[in-house]
Amino acid sequence: MSEFDKELDTSGLNCPLPIIKAKKEINTMESGQVLHIISTDPGAVKDFESFANQTGNELLKSEEKDSKFYFLMKKT
Repeated sequence: MSEFDKELDTSGLNCPLPIIKAKKEINTMESGQVLHIISTDPGAVKDFESFANQTGNELLKSEEKDSKFYFLMKKT
């Protein structure tokens, strides 16, 4: 079993597009589901922290690996 329900790859997109796309995707999901987001925008780290605080969705994981940023966001 994977640790997420949907995956969204926003590689190559810069702020605010990763957040806009993630918001759209989360809106189609059910409460408790987890979205895995991949980004190449260094600003996405702070953006997704703010996004979680503003929307009440839970940022489960935020990590950087090989110049990419990976986030797990749980819809509340």
